[in-house]
Amino acid sequence: MKQQLRLFFIAMQFFTRIPIPAWVGFDAAWLHQASRYFPAVGWLVGIISAAVYSVAILFWPPLVAVVMSTVAGIWLTGAFHEDGFADVCDGFGGGMTPERVLEIMKDSRVGAYGAIGICLLLIFKICLLASLPAAYVVPALLIAHPLSRLAACSLIWRLEYARLEGKAKPLAQHMSGAEFLIAVVSVSVPVMAMLALKMLPWSACLMGLLAMLAASAWLAALFIRRIGGYTGDCLGAVQQLAEVAFYLGLLAIPRWI
Repeated sequence: MKQQLRLFFIAMQFFTRIPIPAWVGFDAAWLHQASRYFPAVGWLVGIISAAVYSVAILFWPPLVAVVMSTVAGIWLTGAFHEDGFADVCDGFGGGMTPERVLEIMKDSRVGAYGAIGICLLLIFKICLLASLPAAYVVPALLIAHPLSRLAACSLIWRLEYARLEGKAKPLAQHMSGAEFLIAVVSVSVPVMAMLALKMLPWSACLMGLLAMLAASAWLAALFIRRIGGYTGDCLGAVQQLAEVAFYLGLLAIPRWI
């Protein structure tokens, strides 16, 4: 159990700004094994984002509360996933060959495709959350963050890494079925509990899940076709698009029961 807790802290250190206890230590091999707790870190991000929204909505209009919640989530993760989405927009928008796509994504500079893409994504995300009934924003955040990270984990589990090196390489060498199952359980059990408590309608949550699956599958197919696999930036892009797709699916239900 101590080793599993260590792996969770390693994942938390890699994906957030939150400091971890000194006893955890670090080993590159642990980072690879910690991918199973990537979705669990999403619960932490979701809880903090939801907490900021819950406090902000007491003082300001819903749109302002959503913006503050989004800013909190971006700060907490260091814009890690947003940066990946922007890089994918630049690479796939400007690269014609697999080599050129990977070269552009590796460039730290943000181009026109990346800037436009991330601005539109954030605007879309904020509009979707602000359009939800206020009572559903908190559970939507709590579910979308871990589920979208599970979608990113599915790439590590099923696809090949497209680079010989990179910031996600320690995470990307391999993910066993058992490790992916741990990731699934860490998400599904709390989500089912929230649905049992009727925090979100089942029908709306199902639509959100289907939209998330469709967006993730489309991106995975694009990555395979264009570069033969995925990179760390691709993981960030899947997480961001899957999160937005979940909110979009929730709003596809015209009547909230």
